[in-house]
Amino acid sequence: MKSPAKKQTAEPLFLNRELSWIEFNFRVLEQARDASIPPLERLKFLAITASNADEFFMVRVGGLTMLQRQGHERPDPAGLTPSEQLTKIAERMRELVTQQHRCLQKEIEPALRKGGIRRLTLAELSAPQLRHVESFFEDHVFPVISPVAVSLEDEFPLLLNLGLTLYVRLEPEEGSAESRHAIIAVPRNLARFLTLPGDGGYSYILLEEVIRAYAGRLFPGVTVTECAAFRITRNADMSVREDQAGDLLEQMREVLTERQTSDCVRLEIEKRASREARAFLQKALQVATAGIYSIAGPLDLAAFFRLAGLAGFEPLKNTPWHPQAVPEVSPLESMFDVIKRGNLLLLHPYESYDPMLRLLQEAADDPNVLAIKQVLYRVSDNSAVIAALTRAAERGKHVTALVELKARFDEARNIDWAETLARAGAQVIYGVKGFKTHAKICLIVRREPDGVVRYMHFGTGNYNEKTARLYSDISFFTMAEDYGADASAFFNTLTGYSQMVKYRAIHAAPQGIRPRLLEWIENEAERSRQGEAAAIDVKLNSLTDPELITALYQASQAGVTIRLNVRGICALRPGVKGLSENIQVTSIVDRFLEHARIIRFHNGGDPQLFISSADWMPRNLDRRIELLVPIADRSSREKLNRMLETYFADTRQAWRLLPDGSHERLQPDAHHPAGAQEFFQRQAEARAASARQQMSTFEPQRPAERNP
Repeated sequence: MKSPAKKQTAEPLFLNRELSWIEFNFRVLEQARDASIPPLERLKFLAITASNADEFFMVRVGGLTMLQRQGHERPDPAGLTPSEQLTKIAERMRELVTQQHRCLQKEIEPALRKGGIRRLTLAELSAPQLRHVESFFEDHVFPVISPVAVSLEDEFPLLLNLGLTLYVRLEPEEGSAESRHAIIAVPRNLARFLTLPGDGGYSYILLEEVIRAYAGRLFPGVTVTECAAFRITRNADMSVREDQAGDLLEQMREVLTERQTSDCVRLEIEKRASREARAFLQKALQVATAGIYSIAGPLDLAAFFRLAGLAGFEPLKNTPWHPQAVPEVSPLESMFDVIKRGNLLLLHPYESYDPMLRLLQEAADDPNVLAIKQVLYRVSDNSAVIAALTRAAERGKHVTALVELKARFDEARNIDWAETLARAGAQVIYGVKGFKTHAKICLIVRREPDGVVRYMHFGTGNYNEKTARLYSDISFFTMAEDYGADASAFFNTLTGYSQMVKYRAIHAAPQGIRPRLLEWIENEAERSRQGEAAAIDVKLNSLTDPELITALYQASQAGVTIRLNVRGICALRPGVKGLSENIQVTSIVDRFLEHARIIRFHNGGDPQLFISSADWMPRNLDRRIELLVPIADRSSREKLNRMLETYFADTRQAWRLLPDGSHERLQPDAHHPAGAQEFFQRQAEARAASARQQMSTFEPQRPAERNP
C-alpha cells in the first residue's frame, strides 16, 4: 500500500504508543479528581492509575530497557528510538506521579475525612491508639519481620517485585565513618491498613509507618539514623522460546520464576529519603537514574483498592449497579430454546452475564449435549465457567478447552485451571505454538430430534463473570448454520495441524482480519471517490497498526467520514489538514472499562457490522488468534447501530484526541445530557422494569357474551 501524502512539516505520521498510553492514564486520573464522583470511587480510580502504571513499567518500560541495553535503537513508527522513548516516558510519568499524590492528599483524603475515613500519622495518634499500635507491633509484626544487613560488597537479597521494603541506615561502627545498611521487607500477609480504635468513623495507619516507628527495636544497641520505604518494579517482558523443544507448561513455570529475579526497571522511594539512601539503593539494584521516582506520599497506591471497598461507608460510594435481567431470556426457559427463537446480542454489564453462564451450566447437565468447546484467556477465581466445564467433563461430555497459558499475569492461574480441567477428563490444549489465542468463542453441540445442532457464543470480553460486571462488552448468541460450520472449523484448526481455512461468515487472525479490514476501508474510499456517501465508524481499545492507520489516512483524503472511539492507545493523528481532516477520535472514560470492539462500514447504505476480540494493533492482527464476527440479523444490527451512535453522542464522559497527541474534554451537550454508560444503564433498567410489569399483569379470561 502506498504511503499517504506527507505533510510539509517534519511531524511524524504516527503518535508514539507509550506516550499515548500515559495520556490515557491521565484521563483515568481525571476521574479521581472529579469532585462530582463519591470519594471512595475517586480513590478507586486513583488506584487504577497506579495499577496501570505498575503493569506499564513491568511490560512496556521493561521491554524498552532491554532493547536499550542490547543496543537496539531502531526508531518506532513515531520516529523515537528506545532511548528517546524512555526519556520522554520518565518526564511524563514524573508528572503523573506528582499529580497522583497531589490528588490523594489535597483532594481525595480531605473528602474522605469529612466522611469519617482518616489516614493518621504516628504523631496524630491518641494515647489509646498509640498503645494499640505498639501492642500490634509487638504481637503481630515483630515476630514476623526479619531485618537483613546489606552492603555493596555482598550479593543483595532478592526483593519481591512490587513489594514494599524499608531501607534502614544505621550509625557507623566504632572507628568507622561509613554507615551500615539494612532492609526490612514489609510482610504481604499482614494488613497494609491497620485499623485504629476511635470514636466513630474509620481511622487507620499504614503498616510501613508502624514498622518505621519501632524499627529501633530490631537493632538493639545500634542507633537507627534513617528509615525510608521503597519499592522496586522488575521487568516482566519475557516469554517462552516456542522454537525450542520442551513442555509449554513447564516453560511457563520457568518464565514465572525468571520474573522474580529479572532486572529492576523502576525504584520508587520516599521523598524524605536521604541522598545517601537513594545512591546506595540505586547502585545495589543497578537501576538507571531515569528509573528512580521520589514519591511525596504513600507508595503502592494500587493497594488503596482495598480501602475503596470499605464496608459501612455507602454514601461515599456510587450507588451499586446490578446488571439487569434480559427480557428476551425467561428464567423458566432453557437457553437453548431462547437461542432457537433468534439471535441474541447483549451489552454487559448493563445486561446480565447470567445468560452465558446459564448456557454453559445447562449444557453441562443436559444429557443431549454431546460436546462443549471453548477458548479461555482470562477467567476468574472460583470460576463458574470452569466449574461448568469440569462438571460436563465428569459427566462424560466431550469437553475441549483451549487454555491460553501465555495470557500475561494470568499464567499461574491458567496453569492451575488447565490442570483442573485435565483431571476432570477434559481435552486441554495449552494454546497454539507461536501465537496467543485471544478469540472469545464457545461452541456447544447438542443432539435434537431433527439432528445435531450447534449453539455458539461469540464475545468481545473474556469468560470471566467478575470482569463482566466491570467491563463493557458484547455477547452474541446464535445457532445459525454458517456460524456453526465456522466454529467447528475454527476449533479443528486450533486443536489439529490444519491451516486456517476460508470461513463462511467469520474472519480470523492472523491471516484473515487485516486483509478484510484493508479491503473494506478501500471500498469506502473508492465509493467516496465515485461521489457516494462513505463512512467508517469504529470502537476499539487501541489503534496502533501503521498499515491500517495509513489506510484510514488515505480514506480520509478520499473524503470518507471516519469516526473512531478509542479508549486507550491511539497512534493515529486526527484532524491534520491534508492527511486526516475527516477523522475524529474520541475516548470515553467512565465508571465501567470500555472494552467492546465494534466496527461499521457504510457500504453504500447497507452497513456491514462486526464485533471483534481484536484491537487494531500488530500483535492482535499478526501474532494472535482473534475473531471478527459479522452481525447480520436485523434485531442485533439495529441494537449495535444504536450502541455506536450512543457512544459517539457522548459529550459528558468523552475526550477528543488532538493532532499533537493530547486530549481535551468535550463539553456536555444539552441535547445529550447523559453519558453513554448512564444511558445504557437507564435503558437496561427500563427494559427490565417493563418486562417485570408485563409478567405481573394478569388479565382474567371472561366467558364470551351470548346473543339473546
